[in-house]
Amino acid sequence: MTTPSAADDTHLQPAVAAEFASLAGLLAGISEAQWDTPSMCQGWRVREVVAHMTMPARYSQEEFMTELSRCEFDFTRLSNELASRDASRPADELVASLRSGIMQRWTPPGGGYYGALTHVVIHGLDVTVPLGAPRPPDQTIRIVLDNLTADGGHAHFGTVINGRRFQATDLDWSHGSGQVLRGAAADLALALCGRTVPAGRLEGEPLPRG
Repeated sequence: MTTPSAADDTHLQPAVAAEFASLAGLLAGISEAQWDTPSMCQGWRVREVVAHMTMPARYSQEEFMTELSRCEFDFTRLSNELASRDASRPADELVASLRSGIMQRWTPPGGGYYGALTHVVIHGLDVTVPLGAPRPPDQTIRIVLDNLTADGGHAHFGTVINGRRFQATDLDWSHGSGQVLRGAAADLALALCGRTVPAGRLEGEPLPRG
């Protein structure tokens, strides 16, 4: 993923920490049945998404590399296996992982805090949208949208944005030129990350995959 220089993004760490804390607070109050709600990540429930996004809180670098080697360095396979395994952990343990100080300062390899912010915001939407917990538009989602468009982050998810204009209906934000895709800022971010947004929430043709 192409992101601005990591040397320039340390100011985003408080936003990353706030996103993890906010999601933890929301999920701490849901029922056991709601933890089994299908997420926007195909084949994963809320449990699997939270287990996936908090892997660094449970696995040291050495442990992670051991697991990755076991999976023949196939990160997708590893992600699926660990998400499936760790989803069985108690809900309060998964919430505690979201609140971990490790997650508050975690950054993906080569992604810096821009990558970390996109990670927590998008995976947060993966679970909150199906749970019916709308995200209000704010400066954080604007940063994520800029990272996904102007800074090329969409390429990580295989979406193609050439010849498209994106226009938020709940935020003073737009990007690009061409055929318009219009909707709430959070829904645009999900579309840019290749998610299938619920029908009627976006206006315009879906984004093609590269």
